[in-house]
Amino acid sequence: MKNWKRNAVVAAVLVFVCAGIYLNWSYNQRSTADLADALDTEKVMGSNLILDEDGGDGLVQTAGTEVKTVSDYFAEVRLSRQTARDNAVETLQEAMAYAGEDEDASAASGELNEIVGTALAESQIESLVIAKGFEDCVAYMNDDNISVAVSAPAEGLDPTDVALISDIVTSQSDYTLDQIRVIEVK
Repeated sequence: MKNWKRNAVVAAVLVFVCAGIYLNWSYNQRSTADLADALDTEKVMGSNLILDEDGGDGLVQTAGTEVKTVSDYFAEVRLSRQTARDNAVETLQEAMAYAGEDEDASAASGELNEIVGTALAESQIESLVIAKGFEDCVAYMNDDNISVAVSAPAEGLDPTDVALISDIVTSQSDYTLDQIRVIEVK
């Protein structure tokens, strides 16, 4: 009889350990998906925005019925980019707190440092482009390219302007010319 009780206790402990391992794995899978969702490029760049390309009066039309100015476009993109970053940082901080001192905390810390470095580089690029005489600018970096949206003058961006912006990007980052996209916002 004692042998049966001991085996039942061991089996119950094994079931609880397996359930704990499964719940931990499930939580880690959800955290990774949340981070990928928070850093989604289309969400950061404002996928619901459609530029008025017909040479209109410098307005941006959203999917709804509102009409916004170009400066609102830049403010909205910056806000959505910052919100996505804040969500990613929060997720990484939770992962670091949950992981403690192990390898996952080190990886989360590395990703957090990468996000901060990217934010600083984007800010420097934006500041330098604005300092060169452009009205406004938003830069967005990802793994394989950088997009720089620039408020275009009335006559549009000429090749010299694009070369100037590309020079700023290459001097402030490790991107090559084929990885740079300059987007004209009218």
